[in-house]
Amino acid sequence: MQMFGLVLLGVAAGALSGLTGIGGGIIIVPALIYLFGYSAHLAQGTTLALLVPPIGILAAWAYYQKGFVDVPSAAIIAAGFIVGTLLGAKLSVGISDDALRKVFATLMVVVSIKMFKS
Repeated sequence: MQMFGLVLLGVAAGALSGLTGIGGGIIIVPALIYLFGYSAHLAQGTTLALLVPPIGILAAWAYYQKGFVDVPSAAIIAAGFIVGTLLGAKLSVGISDDALRKVFATLMVVVSIKMFKS
């Protein structure tokens, strides 16, 4: 049953990511914590691990075919993302699970308020 739930989570997160351009982690991390009982660290580590292969390649291709991908910008952001994820992961594993959950929640609230006001 858990495998089926994880597959559904992946489909839902992928669909919302492809639809809105949000990172799948904004959906997957809270779902793993609250629906599957993962710790914040385990949820974030698992989410990062699943993003290692080219998960979004087909969605990106669909956008690219319609002219909605700036390849040079994507490459530059990806390079920064590689460095940023390493730095973020090193910081994350050194703080408590409670603090990590609060950092994630704060980020989601700030982004939500900003988007709501714009």
